[in-house]
Amino acid sequence: MKITQVAIRPTESSAAAGRPALTPELLAASGARYSRSNEGLEAILSRIDPGNLDKSVDGIFRMIDYGHQSIADMVPVALFMDGLSLWLAYHVWTLCPTAGGQESSTRYINYAVTEGLDAARLGIPEAQRAEWQSTMRDCYRAYEQALSIWENIAARDPEVARIPRRLLDDSSDKAQKQVARMKRNYAFDRARNFLPASAPTNMMLIMSARGWVQLCQHLLSHPLPEAQQLGAAVRDELQLAAPRMLKHAVAQPSIEKGIRCEMEALREHATREADEWLVPNATTCEHPPRPMLEVTLPPGVTSRDLAAALQFHDNRYAWMGSALQRTVVRFGWEAVALAEIRDLNRHRTGTKWCPLVPRGFYSALDQLPPHEEPDDSRERLNALSKVGRDASARSLELLRAGDVSHVYWTTLGTQFRFEHTTTADKFIYEAELRTGTGAHFRYARHLHDVLALWHQRFPETRGLVLEGSAEPE
Repeated sequence: MKITQVAIRPTESSAAAGRPALTPELLAASGARYSRSNEGLEAILSRIDPGNLDKSVDGIFRMIDYGHQSIADMVPVALFMDGLSLWLAYHVWTLCPTAGGQESSTRYINYAVTEGLDAARLGIPEAQRAEWQSTMRDCYRAYEQALSIWENIAARDPEVARIPRRLLDDSSDKAQKQVARMKRNYAFDRARNFLPASAPTNMMLIMSARGWVQLCQHLLSHPLPEAQQLGAAVRDELQLAAPRMLKHAVAQPSIEKGIRCEMEALREHATREADEWLVPNATTCEHPPRPMLEVTLPPGVTSRDLAAALQFHDNRYAWMGSALQRTVVRFGWEAVALAEIRDLNRHRTGTKWCPLVPRGFYSALDQLPPHEEPDDSRERLNALSKVGRDASARSLELLRAGDVSHVYWTTLGTQFRFEHTTTADKFIYEAELRTGTGAHFRYARHLHDVLALWHQRFPETRGLVLEGSAEPE
């Protein structure tokens, strides 16, 4: 694991225009001074000693308290984090939903030659390490074999990947590269369900020092060693950009107790959960996601008012009226694969809830072409599905025993319950985004299903919500 703080420097145009360039803490101190003075920016900046920028922070605002969260919000910090697990990256996003950032994408990267993370570093108990390593090898092999199967399907019949005919018939180098990319994405999107949640990934986030401190507090209070290691490494890099914040970036007893309490509740939940979720039916190992939608309208607001709030809505970033902004929406599914949860979880608004109790395994068998494949693809994929089901079942077993490392036995195809509480305007934005061009086929299906429930209740909005068809890009 490697964490790197990246500083932001002025552009050439900014420097040529004589605009000031400040360290992150100087920026916050200057902004904080605004609340104690009306002297203006030039007077504030005149207190800066170019030879001692760190001391200038106190010179600008002697009474500054960097425990004051509104001030910490003005300290921008960008960190690049290499080599953390897919699960920990997902967990970080749950804690930092408003951060800007990116993560290495399983939709564009071939993980067939990836080496897994060390069992001891992840906190796998010594007695389970040989079994865990064997399971992870099985998962990687299943991923590689599934990737080959889906690549062969796309090569035989490009239309299953919904590649436009105009590109297939275009012999130019540009078009053929685009076709090749679409075929790869088609295969990656379906094979990734076998990837272990312990597979390594890279991510970067940019957020305020307040956000980084809160993340450190949670990670350093977490029982998993990988989380603690990330928290300590982030704290070390934070010192370069916001040294005055370090006294707050420590483990918190309340968070430690809260995590233990929720872990026990999760264990009890898992004990009550029926094992039938991990048993395939006669034709497929997947279970229907069963969408859920609850809507609370403000007093006096009707379906027609919601439609009126969409009258100027011509793209997903366009105007949506106050009737939608005031309407509370809770939506979700009984079983969603972790691969899709990682994307759905990154929506910034509202509150997401995902109890990590395995509820089946999704291996994309429903994506096989309706006609018979000449190389028994269905039988081979169905056989591979046992690898994912067995890993998910072992995770459930360990969770019931109270083992916090159970998450590292799951794969991206392991399914969990997921729900999101937000407002109707944000729900519609998410539905339009996740069914639009380039959307992953699986979460597009989930959002189509929830939108069907929405339109049943509010038929006047049909055609005004810009539901997409998830065509490839």
